[in-house]
Amino acid sequence: MKVLIVIPSRYGSTRFEGKPLVDIAGKSLVRRTYEQALKANITSLVIVATDDQRIYDHVKTFGDCMMTSADHVSGTDRCFEVVKKTGQEFDIVLNLQGDEPFILPEQIEALVKTFSDSSTDIATLQKPIKTSEELLNPNIVKVVCNLERKALYFSRQAIPHIRSAEPGEWIRHHDFYRHIGMYGFRFSVIDRLMQLTPTQLELSESLEQLRWLENGFNITVANTDFVSPAIDTPEDLLIVENFLKSNPQMI
Repeated sequence: MKVLIVIPSRYGSTRFEGKPLVDIAGKSLVRRTYEQALKANITSLVIVATDDQRIYDHVKTFGDCMMTSADHVSGTDRCFEVVKKTGQEFDIVLNLQGDEPFILPEQIEALVKTFSDSSTDIATLQKPIKTSEELLNPNIVKVVCNLERKALYFSRQAIPHIRSAEPGEWIRHHDFYRHIGMYGFRFSVIDRLMQLTPTQLELSESLEQLRWLENGFNITVANTDFVSPAIDTPEDLLIVENFLKSNPQMI
């Protein structure tokens, strides 16, 4: 299958301006993300999508980059602009977050593999939740699936609600999963997705994937046991430093 991998990358951020260009053990964050994408064992074209000249100039020193509109409200919108501008047809388009410098090639391959199921319109990943702190954190998105591993719902709340136990005990009564926010899209559905308008559920939870579910698209969810450390603020770089000390192979 022919795959386009798009890495949306913005310079402006209220919590960490210039994050894509920050140095992580000798390489920028966006470069590490780009190079990890190239390691996946798939036939792919990898493009960074940005609205900032500084990021564009930097990425062009080592890879492919495309300037996109500054008006996009989501990385998915930026991703779809790249799809249109390439003028090419692909089987699958992957949207990888620009702040995923440690994404595993196997995770990318797992997303692509889900499209062997002809019913898959969109694909994403989930990871088991192991602690109550993680489960009850509204900044960590949860997902529940049906028996065919199609997403039923995504929420910032812990789902499902365990009626017979206190929230602090829920983790002992059920297998919960967190959503890993990278997506694959079947090329043939992208035009339809671009025509959708925000829905009430999406606006309530501030989760764009709910728009797709509300409009009847199938989201297949693959499993992963890995989630890379989040880089949302300059202080998170200390977490990354400790992560690399424990995982020197990632350097």
